Amino acid sequence: MKRILWFRRDLRVEDNPLLSLEGEVFPIFIFDKNILQHLEKNDKRISFIYKYVHSLKEKLQSIGLDLKIFYGTPLEVFRSLHIEDFDEVVASGDYDSYAKQRDIEVSHLLHFRYINDVYLFEPNEILKKDGSPYLVFTPYYKKAIAKLKSQDIETFKRVKQKLYNSDYHCDITLALMGFEEEQVSVAPIDKKIKKLKMNLKDYKIKRDFFNSDVTSDLSAELRFGLLSIRELYKEMQVQNDSEAFIRQLIFRDFYAYLLFHFPYIETNNYKYKFKGIEDEEKYKRLCTAQTGVPVIDAGVTQLLKTGKMHNRIRMVVASFFTKDLLLPWQWGEKFFAKYLLDYDAASNILSWQWSAGTGVDPQPYFRIFNPYLQSKKFDKDGTYIKKYLPLLKNINSKYLHDEEYLFNNTLEDYPKPMVKHKIAAKIVLDKFKNKDIS
Repeated sequence: MKRILWFRRDLRVEDNPLLSLEGEVFPIFIFDKNILQHLEKNDKRISFIYKYVHSLKEKLQSIGLDLKIFYGTPLEVFRSLHIEDFDEVVASGDYDSYAKQRDIEVSHLLHFRYINDVYLFEPNEILKKDGSPYLVFTPYYKKAIAKLKSQDIETFKRVKQKLYNSDYHCDITLALMGFEEEQVSVAPIDKKIKKLKMNLKDYKIKRDFFNSDVTSDLSAELRFGLLSIRELYKEMQVQNDSEAFIRQLIFRDFYAYLLFHFPYIETNNYKYKFKGIEDEEKYKRLCTAQTGVPVIDAGVTQLLKTGKMHNRIRMVVASFFTKDLLLPWQWGEKFFAKYLLDYDAASNILSWQWSAGTGVDPQPYFRIFNPYLQSKKFDKDGTYIKKYLPLLKNINSKYLHDEEYLFNNTLEDYPKPMVKHKIAAKIVLDKFKNKDIS
């Protein structure tokens, strides 16, 4: 059988189901114009992907294969191939609306076969007794972890494959695609895993602290499949104190599962009719780190400069965005989508709905984070804030968590807070209560 192996979120050789299929194969990667045309020329993710796509190409060449790299829309690329030479195209599944529509269109040209690779479970694997999907994480988690413990999770062995000979010349550069090369600092995966193992005993308690070094920092590697989710799970399950970390891996599955079963939540509230209030000026101030709330501005600055943001701070920023500023969660989701190096549609969308109080989480709309209490608890000495807002380095750290001080004093080159948290929280609660939220 002859197959096109379409690499997408699986940029690795180890434990890759694409490389477990016998026969004649034609590995490809597509820099998708439909996606790239909306990105800025200095988008860090393109340099990141470009680097690892070429690394994958070298690894495939070392085992007698090769990777042809294309730039265009998927339909353009597949129409340019001699698809009549192939029996099927194989790729790992993806669950956001664009990905599903893209794959349907390609399937009209050539038989399309999905394989599960990005997540631990297929979307219909963990269901209630009546066959319906879970809406609450805890029962989903209990069933998922029981299934994982009851069987050995399968990893994929590479087989000998014959390379389909082609004369396609694909010399794709960042400049050709209209992007600038950006430096993205990424530590080796094996070093990150080693550090994670050493820190597992502290992971549950310390991972929320903004300067904590116990987090895995593997989200981008999982997002682009530089690391197999199966191999990571197998490595963690034999470690002591790994339950809290494994829970996060399953949470990642749960969000993708929800997006698969309820695709409308990609853009619409799961519950409650309040949709936020559009305000371009408020949105601009948050996106340029000018809210006057130190922890919020530090988090946004980290995102803009590095493409990263600590998970706890993502929650605090999202709560401030939707509850204090009353902005639509969809605006915040698009802002994160524009800059996060590890952007994953399911995780980002469901996390924003969680913060907005409009998602599947059973906690109602009144979950509202106080940004000052959060920064005081998780960055008491202001180390994180001062790292990303050095103009505040000479301010006594206790004042960085003191809303009244920030309102009543003028700091050089730094604005006063946009809103008072208690007042803003009351307003959003009233907005929800005065709408039909049933």
